[in-house]
Amino acid sequence: MPVFSGSATDKGLRRSTNEDNLLVRGDLGLFVVADGMGGHAGGEVASQVAVEGIAAFVEATVTVSPDQTWPVPFDARESVNANRLRAGFSMANGRLAARIASSRELRGMATTAVAMLVDGAAVTLAHVGDSRAYRLRQGAISRLTRDHSWVEEQIQAGTLTEAAARRHPWRNVVTRALAGSPDLDVEIQELGMEPGDRILLCTDGVFSVLSDERIGGILGDGAGLDEVCNALIEKTNEGGGPDNATAVVIEFDAG
Repeated sequence: MPVFSGSATDKGLRRSTNEDNLLVRGDLGLFVVADGMGGHAGGEVASQVAVEGIAAFVEATVTVSPDQTWPVPFDARESVNANRLRAGFSMANGRLAARIASSRELRGMATTAVAMLVDGAAVTLAHVGDSRAYRLRQGAISRLTRDHSWVEEQIQAGTLTEAAARRHPWRNVVTRALAGSPDLDVEIQELGMEPGDRILLCTDGVFSVLSDERIGGILGDGAGLDEVCNALIEKTNEGGGPDNATAVVIEFDAG
């Protein structure tokens, strides 16, 4: 079975606070990137609470027992790992609701999140919002997630091109987020990996500046994972990105 390794770099660009958060837990096979939104310190708090909430539930369910307590009903149509991630997002959402209720300054905070749980060659991917997952396979880049955003809806409807969406003033408007509300809708998919595959999890601070083709070129240039993450952030900075940028790269062993 392939094994995996990961590296992450995050860096605030033009904001006084970094509203992104990330988690790399090779021991759990869990990788998460989140991009917070909200005034004052709200965005930073939201993304941190989300990452910690997802990790807490995944860690608590390393060994799943029949009497396990789940924040949401267990769905027998999905894998155990799909249920773990869905419940992890639910736990994070509940923690956000509690924080919002306890502090007036945090009202209105929310966060996007993309998370990957690895079990050998099997990968479970969950996301809410417009933080993305990409896969580089045999030199070809593909986007694994569909943005939950206004511009993505317009692209799918054929009323907006990809190029126009990148410049649209509403390009940062998301249609789903972890916000403490009861109507959380998490998109989950399960994928098989091949030796040599590289997965990128990133916030919109990266792909709003770098095209998919440019991202694929950086992922596939043969550099190590640390160098790839650093290159993604450096090229984003050079491109004048106005937002925080975060990247996590995981490679499945080709040996």
